Amino acid sequence: MTIGEFAAMTHLSVKTLRRYHEGGLLEPFRVDEWTGYRYYHPSQIPIAQTIRRLRELDMPVREITGLLADRDEEHRTALLSTHLSRLEERLEQTRESVAALRGLLTERADMVSVERRTVAARTAAAVTARLSLAEVLDWYGPAMAELDRALAASGLRADAAPGALYDNALFADETGELTVYLPVSDPPAHGRVTPLHLPETTLAVTAHSGSHAGIDITYGRLGRWVVEHGLAIAGPVHETYLVGPRDTADSTRWRTEIGWPVRPLPASA
Repeated sequence: MTIGEFAAMTHLSVKTLRRYHEGGLLEPFRVDEWTGYRYYHPSQIPIAQTIRRLRELDMPVREITGLLADRDEEHRTALLSTHLSRLEERLEQTRESVAALRGLLTERADMVSVERRTVAARTAAAVTARLSLAEVLDWYGPAMAELDRALAASGLRADAAPGALYDNALFADETGELTVYLPVSDPPAHGRVTPLHLPETTLAVTAHSGSHAGIDITYGRLGRWVVEHGLAIAGPVHETYLVGPRDTADSTRWRTEIGWPVRPLPASA
């Protein structure tokens, strides 16, 4: 078959077929040494269709080349499975972003419910690190697991829900300090786990329900409430995970309290 006929049968353009040939992804069955014309065999149609589908799924050309060259069926399946997992994760992120945008379009800022609350001093077992904002999600899980192990090794149980302190610089400068903690009366010290004293604090508190993908919207509404009530932010934001990933994989059931330490604005002269 000529390249034009093969293009019509596979829905890959002539330009694309030439590019795939030059890149070593799909070589013609024969190339005329005098004219340079490319000819394809019917047995190549399923291969071309497979390539087309994989490119529609945004699989990189380099990975497709390796996949087609791999004679190990188990390894090929593993490569495809890895790519499909990436696509599923991206799809979930897209859904969460769409849901957050719909919330911005349809919900009013004054719908947020905020409580001004004084939280008594307490102690906790904590892990602290200086991170970039991009590192937070990967760091959080292992840090919380380390806290769990430290308490279990000491025969202790947390007195309340786990929490975290987010340095405002994490959001402003994309690098800052993050502390995760488990409230406990006699916190152990082991490895990265150290005792933490949380002083009495006045917080403006609101609750965020569902996935953390849209938590920035709740942050914004809480921040607006703080400003409109003549208050100033006086420290790192507190998050308390009443129901979170440690409790259920169903993100629709997650419930996170966000608390900003606040103080009255100084009287103007």
